[in-house]
Amino acid sequence: MLTTFPRVRVVTLAVATTLGLTCATAAAAAQEGPPVPLVERARGAEQIILGRVASVSPQWRVNDFGDRLIVSVVRVAVDETLKGDSQNAVDIEVEGGTIGTLTLHVSDQQSFAPGDRAVFYLARSRRGTMVPHLRGQGTLKLDRTSRLPNSSLTLDEIRRSVAAARAQP
Repeated sequence: MLTTFPRVRVVTLAVATTLGLTCATAAAAAQEGPPVPLVERARGAEQIILGRVASVSPQWRVNDFGDRLIVSVVRVAVDETLKGDSQNAVDIEVEGGTIGTLTLHVSDQQSFAPGDRAVFYLARSRRGTMVPHLRGQGTLKLDRTSRLPNSSLTLDEIRRSVAAARAQP
């Protein structure tokens, strides 16, 4: 049996779908934006650490905009503080994670697992928790050779960019 829909409903649905995808694409592009140079990232971050992920604990949280979503609290054992106050460990809230059978993937955020090594550019959320500065641009995972995977960027170059940012008024 062939079901037909009134032409107005089909057109309305098509327009609504197109507008929804356009708005979602524009919002994602606005959040992610073009890559920010490392020196500028360092200038804007409150704290920059190099560390290894000790644990990841997904939890339900309400973000700064009032949205209820899954946020992973990433506990990082700090190996080196490049900027800000030195601490042995830092908890960082990263949007996304899995609770039960529900998984939230956030396109501009990296996911983390225990053992991951990274440089974290951090800022405070409105609630006072530490979050990646510039969202996904605030985390740089490193491979075993202290390089950004699929890149020529090294940890030493990251350190130099942070030092350059700190030297500039």
